[in-house]
Amino acid sequence: MSDVDETQTTLEPAGRPQRARDAGGRAAEWTWEVVRRIHLGTRRPSNWVQLFKFGVVGGSGYIVNLLVFAVLNQALDVQHILAAVGAFCVAVTNNFLWNRHWTFQATEAHPGFQAARFFTVSVAALGVNLVLLYVLVDIAGGPEVPSQAIAVAGAMPFNFIGNKMWTFGVGQR
Repeated sequence: MSDVDETQTTLEPAGRPQRARDAGGRAAEWTWEVVRRIHLGTRRPSNWVQLFKFGVVGGSGYIVNLLVFAVLNQALDVQHILAAVGAFCVAVTNNFLWNRHWTFQATEAHPGFQAARFFTVSVAALGVNLVLLYVLVDIAGGPEVPSQAIAVAGAMPFNFIGNKMWTFGVGQR
């Protein structure tokens, strides 16, 4: 047998090394655990109250985001992607303070750790926002401010679940 033939016979039957299959199994288990927690969480009325409060805080952050975006983009002529990042920075500070104290009432934990997690989730949501904004403005040719409004709304579900389960979750208090 040649070297190539010997290498091919040492592969696992599925063509993937055992370690890769183990990592895939762990990812699938983690995903199903998240889905299970979300499903069970929908049965608790207190979670719906938190979702409502999160929506109110998000609504205030949404307004802050759009106002800052409009000032930067329209009044100061800042490019739309950079204006979205600036608006994000102002809105995320507003949202963290309100969510920590009002929505999740999670004031027992260290605020620095919570802020770091909140910011991490928010940056990931910003990534979703920027992709949507790029598609709406640069590909679809939509107007910038309404496109930003749609993009921010599109990122909200990811933001709520990440903050509910990780930033302000029961194990984080």
